[in-house]
Amino acid sequence: MPPSREAHLVELVDDAGHAVGETTVAAAHRPPGQLHRAFSVLLVAPDGRMLLQRRAAAKTRFPLRWANSCCGHPLPGESLTEAAHRRLAEELGAGPVPLTEVGAYVYRAEDPATGRVEVEYDHVLRGELSPDTVLRPDPTEVAELRWVDPATLATTLTTDPDSYAPWLGGVLDRLLHPSERSGGR
Repeated sequence: MPPSREAHLVELVDDAGHAVGETTVAAAHRPPGQLHRAFSVLLVAPDGRMLLQRRAAAKTRFPLRWANSCCGHPLPGESLTEAAHRRLAEELGAGPVPLTEVGAYVYRAEDPATGRVEVEYDHVLRGELSPDTVLRPDPTEVAELRWVDPATLATTLTTDPDSYAPWLGGVLDRLLHPSERSGGR
């Protein structure tokens, strides 16, 4: 993540996901961390495979780990869809795709390599994308892309968890078991 992105504002939330303030990306991720709104996008092919990205080495949190297609933080007052489309363009060079929120969950994870902390109210968004779509991943954001079968990924997350971002299991769970209460903001 470029240093300038660390100065962007994020929306602080309570345990129910209601906005309670704002702070910078950097401040939200300093130990012990502050609960803030985030989103994770999973792009799914017509055959059911999902697009994963391996986070670039320059990322300040969980570099070089496999994660969902893209993720980020909406700016205070920015809709989830607007923020997701912004990050899809920035990270993958992808145009807007139809997105559906399939659930949200709260997680906390400490990155032993960087000392940063994730404490996020994560909205999981599902989008459809053909595997033959030309993507232009930003090398400062994305080291590698691959399409995976969700069942295979679920197994691999338990046998090799350190290769994956700690939130990916929750994201996959929301995709495979969408919540009935999945309204967006």
